[in-house]
Amino acid sequence: MLIFLKKIFKTNSVYQLIIVFLVFAISGSLSVYVSEPVLNLLNYKEYVSNKIIQIFLRLLIIFPIYQIILLGVGAIFGEFQYFWNFEKRFWKRFKK
Repeated sequence: MLIFLKKIFKTNSVYQLIIVFLVFAISGSLSVYVSEPVLNLLNYKEYVSNKIIQIFLRLLIIFPIYQIILLGVGAIFGEFQYFWNFEKRFWKRFKK
């Protein structure tokens, strides 16, 4: 199972795989936590009353915040290059 995950995530060791999972977990949680003050600053609920549109706007705000935090947390854990390459692969999929 770990060998399969190492292949999917293109890591060199089980240790790096654990670090990658940890960075993804921290980045996801932190981006949701940080997005709340940003959304409150924008005061979007005053202008948009539809709950579905509010959720859509929240996702639009969280997405770029997550990308930045992912690189930052990856750098803290010494895996900046891995996550930089991950982001480049991710954005190439959107270009097609």
